[in-house]
Amino acid sequence: MTALSHLSIKLLTLITLCSFSSSIAAVDLQAKLPERLSLIKAGNKNVVLLGSKAEINKKAANFKVVDSNFKTVTLADFKGKTLLISVVPSIDTGTCSLQTKRFNNEVAGLPQQVVLLTISTDLPFAQKRFCQQEQVEEMAVLSDAVWRDFGTNYGLLIKDMGILARAVLIIDNKGTLVYQQLVKNLATEPDYTDALNALNSVIEKNK
Repeated sequence: MTALSHLSIKLLTLITLCSFSSSIAAVDLQAKLPERLSLIKAGNKNVVLLGSKAEINKKAANFKVVDSNFKTVTLADFKGKTLLISVVPSIDTGTCSLQTKRFNNEVAGLPQQVVLLTISTDLPFAQKRFCQQEQVEEMAVLSDAVWRDFGTNYGLLIKDMGILARAVLIIDNKGTLVYQQLVKNLATEPDYTDALNALNSVIEKNK
């Protein structure tokens, strides 16, 4: 067997173990978290959200996610920045792809003190492949697959599905959650105009 074949087997094993570990962690989390029936629908069924519900005009909850290299990224890493977080259920699906590419295209017109992120529970391997294929290069795409920390701290983790509800959040440069758009159907794109208008208002206020 060639060295390349050995490497491929090791990589496949790592991905499988990561997926299995993430699934076990998600099941364990669901047994301990507060839950609430939401107005968000998957098809015709309202989903149950797990975790602490985020409150507007309150200090934004910290979170811990990973980048494409499994390096830990936290809210504290963006201290002093205005942050727009695009939350998607699964990045490599039609609506999530459109949402991610739309916000990626908006980055060029924004001031340097504004940061746009995408967060999903996809594994970093899948996110990295998607970003390379779709040329998503202007915004960071981060994974909540390891700890489900973002989803539970913002009350966006969907029970029995292990994915995040579709949402757009804005955290101002003082660390306050000033905007939250929860999209009412998982198959629907967010209201980009409303989110971007809210972001521009925050930018103007911070000048």
